[in-house]
Amino acid sequence: MPEVSVIIPNYNHAVYLTQRIDAVLAQSYRDFEVIILDDCSTDHSRAIIEEYREDVRVQAIIYNDANSGGPFTQWKKGIEVASGKYIWIAESDDWCEPSLLATLMAAFTNNKECVMAYVQTHTVHNNDIIQTSVYPKLADYMDGKEYIQKHLAAQCAIWNASMLLFKKDCYYKVSERFTKFKMCGDWQFYIELAAQGQVFISGKVLNYFRNHDKDVSGKMYRTGANYIEEIDILTGLINASLITIEEFKKHILTKYLFFLAARNGFTSEMNNVIEREFFNANGLNLKGFLVNNSRRVLIKARIKRRLNILLDNY
Repeated sequence: MPEVSVIIPNYNHAVYLTQRIDAVLAQSYRDFEVIILDDCSTDHSRAIIEEYREDVRVQAIIYNDANSGGPFTQWKKGIEVASGKYIWIAESDDWCEPSLLATLMAAFTNNKECVMAYVQTHTVHNNDIIQTSVYPKLADYMDGKEYIQKHLAAQCAIWNASMLLFKKDCYYKVSERFTKFKMCGDWQFYIELAAQGQVFISGKVLNYFRNHDKDVSGKMYRTGANYIEEIDILTGLINASLITIEEFKKHILTKYLFFLAARNGFTSEMNNVIEREFFNANGLNLKGFLVNNSRRVLIKARIKRRLNILLDNY
């Protein structure tokens, strides 16, 4: 059996597929199999995928007869077909450096308690690097529950699935909750993985995460639907006793402030839906807390901005 199963879930990413598959096959770490899933693409993805059918490292090619309706059901299908001890979900529109897999496999070899490991990533738009994730240490292990509080509560520090490797055995202790999300399923998945052991963080930037118009996250952010899923993630964290009620309210307030800054770009109907989700998060009546504290924060921000202007002109 191979040590690693590389799952490439694809939907209408024909223009990126060759670069993605070639980057996987070029890995310096060689003990892996490749599983390619296509979610009923309507572009010429199938033709490109078929070019790799005779490669001995391509263990399976699976075409869906109908679109699954979400990326995380494809994750589930790929993981359950995989025979490797470790899983790398290499998104079909990303690519990476040849040393990515070797770097992450070393993390598991050096620490048997490690359940997931990830590198840093560039975010790329139209072939230009627009943002890069950073970590202050070259290599670091952290207890999973501590990692959740520091890096998976306020937001998800793992920007992209392609930058991460995890133990397949841990998948069987993850609930199917992650499959119900359109955008935040990966975030939920990482939370449930991290809670099972230790997390390795590499400071090396070895992944390239492509940001483009067909990206699911971009569509969610444009409509405001991301806030609904993010509130759901926080609700799951408090219900699993992974954060305190004080941390829950702090993170909810931060997200509410971001919502207030962005709400003019959403429809009035969507704004009403989002506000209801905020005010009733986890069955709590948070309207007074959010409205009063957001006003206080915004007033302080305005005063600080005015002071900075005065000081700049002094």
